[in-house]
Amino acid sequence: MNFREKLKQSSKKNNSLLCVGLDVDLSKIPSHFINQEDPIYLFNREIINATKELVCAYKPNMAFYEMHGIYGLQALIKTTELINTLQIPVILDGKRGDIGNTSAAYAKSAFEVFGADAVTVAPYMGEDSVAPFLEYKDKGIFVLCLTSNHGSADFQTADQEKPLYRLVAEKVKQWDTNNNCGLVVGATNPAALQEIRAIVGEMPILLPGVGAQGGEVEACVNFGADKNGENIIINASRSIIYSASPREAAAKLRDEINNFRK
Repeated sequence: MNFREKLKQSSKKNNSLLCVGLDVDLSKIPSHFINQEDPIYLFNREIINATKELVCAYKPNMAFYEMHGIYGLQALIKTTELINTLQIPVILDGKRGDIGNTSAAYAKSAFEVFGADAVTVAPYMGEDSVAPFLEYKDKGIFVLCLTSNHGSADFQTADQEKPLYRLVAEKVKQWDTNNNCGLVVGATNPAALQEIRAIVGEMPILLPGVGAQGGEVEACVNFGADKNGENIIINASRSIIYSASPREAAAKLRDEINNFRK
């Protein structure tokens, strides 16, 4: 089963376009985890068990695991192994991208060591830096297109006539010969999201920025979903995993998303 099929199956089973970001900050998790032997994994396991019937995917951000060295990486592997038993896709948010042989090593790490179903990739160095990821035909490759941080204006939208994000969307559409490409588009720019969707057709779009970053759910669905109300993955992290009840927070957001689907 390739990534697109796994995502479709998970989305249909849970009636969900919601992705939960597993961005674990030890200073924010409940104190009873800290004194245990494996606090990151145990916290993730609790979040996963609370939300596994409400999501289409999970997205761990590698930085939150790498900063803890070997322990953090081991916790990440255990987390992806747990999610894999549930047949829910894991999107590893690493934003990798380098010259060909380095990208090949990054791809092997993401897919063969950490067991991800998909990975986020930076396109700045061009097609040859993305190609090693695309060679994994059963995996998903989410290319950064338009991000929701303030600095995105430095490059991504600086040229108003031909913004960089539009060029990225057009290029990734060309690269999608194995039907395994996707885009990362911040949820805070609905007009650009609508434009990008028109360029890429039914390609999956990963939408971070809902919740703590202020992206609006209705706009994400109306402008980001394809003609069938599918192929968007709306990610929320802090607003769910650090809430008083992650299950209730996930259910509320999943249902809100579904209210706007066609």
